Amino acid sequence: MTYKSRLVVGIDPGTAITGYGLVRESAGELQCEGYGVVQTSPDDSLSVRLQEIYKGLEEVINMYHPTDAAVEKLFFHRNVSSAMAVGQGRGVALLVIANANIDSGEYTPKEVKQAVTGYGNAAKLQVQQMVGALLNLDSIPTPDDAADALAVAICHAHSLTAKSYLEAQG
Repeated sequence: MTYKSRLVVGIDPGTAITGYGLVRESAGELQCEGYGVVQTSPDDSLSVRLQEIYKGLEEVINMYHPTDAAVEKLFFHRNVSSAMAVGQGRGVALLVIANANIDSGEYTPKEVKQAVTGYGNAAKLQVQQMVGALLNLDSIPTPDDAADALAVAICHAHSLTAKSYLEAQG
């Protein structure tokens, strides 16, 4: 089986902070290519904040040229207005990815935890520690949103590798 090198951008959407993480997968090995956040001001209107998220993610896409992307799916919050805001941030992230013609996937937090730790109900710290271990980092990536985005990227990289393997098997 020949391995195709991929650069996956993972996105943890939000309107206050949107995390992004880039993971290169090649021959089954994972490497962190970068991570960070797009942070918006609560003083700005929602439309301005969404525009800032769009521009920030577009800049990341243009700088790194990922081959694949993944966005964390929204799970229902008790606070409906918070869930709506996160959903709007997700929509912006999906639009940036679509405009860049990048194949993408979407994963629930439970699916991401399962892919990274082997346990779908893992604690946030466990996920962050595994992200650091899987990417051979000296420390846990910060802030949390960036670590979560790296976890989304790892989940998608694993999914793509499994899919390629199954396709090669016929």
